[in-house]
Order: sequence, then C-alpha cells, then structure tokens
Amino acid sequence: MEAPLTRAQQMRSLVPFVTVTLIWSSTWLVIRDQLGVVPPSWSITYRFVIAAAAMFAYAAITRAPLRLTRRQLAFAAILGGAQFALNFNLVYRAELYITSGLVALVFALLVVPNALLARVFLKQSVSARFLAGSAIAIAGIILLFAHEYRASAVDPASVVLGIGFTLCAILCASIANVMQAAPAARGVSMATMLAWAMACAAVADGLWAWLTTGPPVMDWRPGYVAGVLYLGLIGSTLAFPLYFGVIRAIGPARAAYSGVLVPIIAMGLSTLFEDYRWSLQAVAGCALALLGLVVALRARSPVR
Repeated sequence: MEAPLTRAQQMRSLVPFVTVTLIWSSTWLVIRDQLGVVPPSWSITYRFVIAAAAMFAYAAITRAPLRLTRRQLAFAAILGGAQFALNFNLVYRAELYITSGLVALVFALLVVPNALLARVFLKQSVSARFLAGSAIAIAGIILLFAHEYRASAVDPASVVLGIGFTLCAILCASIANVMQAAPAARGVSMATMLAWAMACAAVADGLWAWLTTGPPVMDWRPGYVAGVLYLGLIGSTLAFPLYFGVIRAIGPARAAYSGVLVPIIAMGLSTLFEDYRWSLQAVAGCALALLGLVVALRARSPVR
C-alpha cells in the first residue's frame, strides 16, 4: 500500500514549490525581452555562466565539497546537458515558431513523462487518483492551448514545428528531473552537483552559440542586463535547487505540477502588465487545471 504524504513532507515541500512556481511564472515575461539583438543561444549561455558562478560561490560558502569523481562529473555533465543546454535551446527554438504562452502551456505536460520515467527508472508507482487528477489538469491545459492558439493566429506548419521542439525540450527536462531524484545524485551535495552541471551546460551552450551564430553578441540595455541577471540568479541559481529539492521530497511526478500552475500565473501577470484579456474558455481551462492539481496532489505518495 502506498503511504500518503506526511505532514512534514507537505510543509517541507509547500514553500519551495510555491516559490519556484512564482519565479518561473515571471521568467516568461523576462525571456520575451531577451529575444532581440542577442541570439537566443548566447542569452542562454550568459544565463548559465552567471548561474554556475553563483552556484559555485554558494557551494564554497556552505563548505560543500567542490570536487567530484569522474563518474560524478560525467553524471553532472549529462544532467546539465539535458536540463540546461538541450532543454533551454529547444524552448528558445520553439519560441521562433509559436508564442511563449503556447510553449508554457505545452510544457505543462511535463507531468506525464516525469510520472512515466519515475515509474520505469525509480520504481515510483502512481495512484489512480493521481492519474485522474492529471487527466483533469491536461484537459484544462488543452482548453487553454486551444484558446491561445486561436488568439495567436499562428500558421499550422509553425505550430507543428513549435510543438515538436517543445516536446523534445520536455523529454530532456524530464530526463534531468528523474536523474536528480536518482541515488547517484543524492550522494552528492545538491549545490556541488548543480554548480558542475550548470558549468558544463554553459560550455556546451557557448560552443553551440558560437558554431551557429558566430562570436558573442551583447546588448548593454539596462533591461537586458537586468533580465540576464534575474534569469541567472533568481530563475536558475535560486529556483533549480528549490525545485530539485521538491523532486527529492515528493517525487518527479508531483513536482512537475509546478509546470501546470506556471502558465496560469503567467497569464495572470500578463493581465497586469500586458493587458491580457480573459475568455470563458480560458477561465474554464484554468479551473480544470487547478482542480486536477488539487486531486493529483492529494493522492498517495509514490513508493520509494
């Protein structure tokens, strides 16, 4: 029999879960301002150079061991390549074809591969209640997607390409999520593992940027510089340790539900800052997604 989440598990996970969700909901607005003078691949590189430096500094301050064995370093490189290189480059590539709002909505489906991969590789089962909640949430996301698709007036070929890139990004992120919950990751300080993963990804991002777009390009506008710092320090150095901590506490499937909330909150922020107009369909989609979230997170915890 699967054991329900204890009160301690719920309280340990609540604050980081909410914090990560709020941070990543705001990053979509910041990323939009990054798309302009600087090629996206260089913006990603700058983000993770800053994030890696900050994470190494945090590891040093907390006296976490900075050295890794060859096997641990290889693990960190694969984790970083999946999460911080492939995932982000695919997301930015998707935004060349569809809007960031549509990308965020498709990315909410992360809960599906997270649950499947956790079942296969971590032997974490999911209950019927969790599956029912996920089905309700996905129905809500589909309603939101249909609404945003009609409003964006994107041509079908671009939608297919954009969704294809986003689905590949979801798979990469899901692989990294499950790796972070694996025993190999738990044996290393999270700060150390993430510092090396981000550093390896920054190198890979930089090489890809140079090969595909040429030498580094910089936009010295205060807004761009502030955006890179926000994405590197808040959106990465602060958010990812919190998110991976939630994964270790409640499993990859439940943790992925932050992705269901992110587009809903992002739409709320867009209402405040970009004059987003709600429709009955959008409200219904949000209501279903939130209902599914409540049902799924009240399900019994995965077997460990």
